Amino acid sequence: MKNNSSMDKSRVQSSTATNTSTEISKIGITAIGITAGIIGCWAVASMIAGAVNSGGPIDLIASLFTAISG
Repeated sequence: MKNNSSMDKSRVQSSTATNTSTEISKIGITAIGITAGIIGCWAVASMIAGAVNSGGPIDLIASLFTAISG
């Protein structure tokens, strides 16, 4: 009986060149987007609270003009 042993030696090499500045830019844009979203939510919540405390959106606008004109 013959003993046939075969070894398959194959190398697979994959290299992907990622640009560091591109990855940092993606992180920066994501951070700015998240920050803008949080600030936007805070602004909406503040406008709703102001409208509720002043008696409604019409009274809020009237109070704004009163505060500006003095």
